[in-house]
Amino acid sequence: MHLQTICFRTSTVAIKRRSRVPGVMITQFVEEVPEGMSTPDFTRKPIALTIQEGKLAFFKSMVSGVPKPNITWARNKGPLEDPVKYISRYDETMEEYFLEIPNVRAEQADTYKCFAANEYGRAVCTATLNVIEGPKRAAPEDFRKMVVRTKPQLKKKEGEIDPKFWEVLLSSPKKDYEKVCMEYGVSDFRWMLKQLNLKKKEREEEQAKVVEKLENLKHIEVKRDGSAEFELDMELKNPNSQVFLFKDGVMVPYSDDGSGKHNLNKIGKKYIFSINDLMPDDAGLYQVDVEDANCFSTDFKIIPVEFVVKIQEVKAKEREDAMFECVLSHPFQKIVWTGKKIPLEQGDKFDITVSEDHLIHSLKVKDCAQLDKGVYTAMAGITSCNAWLIVEADNDPNMRGGKASHKFILDMPDVKGLDLQCPPSFLLRLKICTAPPGYECYMSCAVRGDPKPHVTWYHNNVSLNTNTNYLITNVCGVCTMLILKIGPKDSGEYSVIADSPLGRAECSTKLTVRGSISQSQHNKMLFFCDRNNLQFKHQV
Repeated sequence: MHLQTICFRTSTVAIKRRSRVPGVMITQFVEEVPEGMSTPDFTRKPIALTIQEGKLAFFKSMVSGVPKPNITWARNKGPLEDPVKYISRYDETMEEYFLEIPNVRAEQADTYKCFAANEYGRAVCTATLNVIEGPKRAAPEDFRKMVVRTKPQLKKKEGEIDPKFWEVLLSSPKKDYEKVCMEYGVSDFRWMLKQLNLKKKEREEEQAKVVEKLENLKHIEVKRDGSAEFELDMELKNPNSQVFLFKDGVMVPYSDDGSGKHNLNKIGKKYIFSINDLMPDDAGLYQVDVEDANCFSTDFKIIPVEFVVKIQEVKAKEREDAMFECVLSHPFQKIVWTGKKIPLEQGDKFDITVSEDHLIHSLKVKDCAQLDKGVYTAMAGITSCNAWLIVEADNDPNMRGGKASHKFILDMPDVKGLDLQCPPSFLLRLKICTAPPGYECYMSCAVRGDPKPHVTWYHNNVSLNTNTNYLITNVCGVCTMLILKIGPKDSGEYSVIADSPLGRAECSTKLTVRGSISQSQHNKMLFFCDRNNLQFKHQV
């Protein structure tokens, strides 16, 4: 695949055809396409991007056509010949084409074109790249957002509560108050409720100027297609009022046709905002304003989870069961499974399970048929891995009607199938932890080695392996420790040492317990929760 346009034939025939995908133009080079052949088309076209200078920008596309089309890229204002500035690649497993622009610069803002061509025709589509020069500037995508807006930056001073806490709490239902307090380390429930009522009154007075009705607020979550969404039902007093979207205080442009990085789908009074092609930089506080009134805030946190053991290719004969398994570096209650890009659910065809510690996730494809072969994907947050299911024909007449099971056996990466011994080493190291008192705290790391190393946990140089106050597990090299009830005494340094005859490896981190809570404070919380019809599960 090259970055320059390639011509496949010289022909006076140029039949313009419509694509099923809006914004794609198809030119047919022959009067009649032979049976079994087809002109190129885009099944997924690149989306418009708005990205900060210095970040990685990338366009992604998927195409169809027989014979397989050749993909080329171009831009309006110059060539794409520099292999350092422009990287073109193809993902064979997902059948996706990429144009990557590392360390993007302002002069690279432009309209980019993607061409898909074979001997029978050519398809072309465009996508715009906008480059933001700084954290307080944004490039608008259309005339409705020509004025760049910013909001005061929510900065936390030492010893103070994160200002995001109030923004998120004001948009949360009562049943989520405890969860939000736990995330931001707030333990004084009485003081919180008093302050919240004052802030709610002020916010509602502002909203009443522009909004008739506001309800059904749903915080942001990652969807099965890899995007993130949040929504609200809102009735405006003036239908012509402008609706703005902010991320961390900076206005971000959005499209209303689903073609951009940020999008708005408005159905009646329901506003559904979405974020496509998620990356770690997409984490942050998202806010929806009508004119100058804030109506909704949601904090998008991306859990730094990784696949310690990825799903692997599985071969199974017809009527056999096939099993995919993976191991995560951090507990995830439920991951997303897709088969051939279609979300999969528990049922007669698929069996989806997860271990008690939420680290090992499994997908069983029951009674395999030829239709089941293809690429299967496991997705945890914005991280994913994929592998093929190959279904082989069963030519053994004695097995007809019979059923067997095939399973990939979990093992640590780079060690599976090798006879070579290696000393202990950490694939994933411990990360710094901060937690409020009275709640659970979880730490994890991943270690490998052959022979299998012996793992010991320490708190301030004291071994924890026999301490019943800590729940310690080691599953496929993923070493975890759960502190059931955090207290001030749990602060300090934690370390993990992996020993084997070939050597030793060590990693460490620090745990900080935010504040403390007394029995009298706990009783006050229970009283106020009861009076305000709230639930409170804090342990003392």
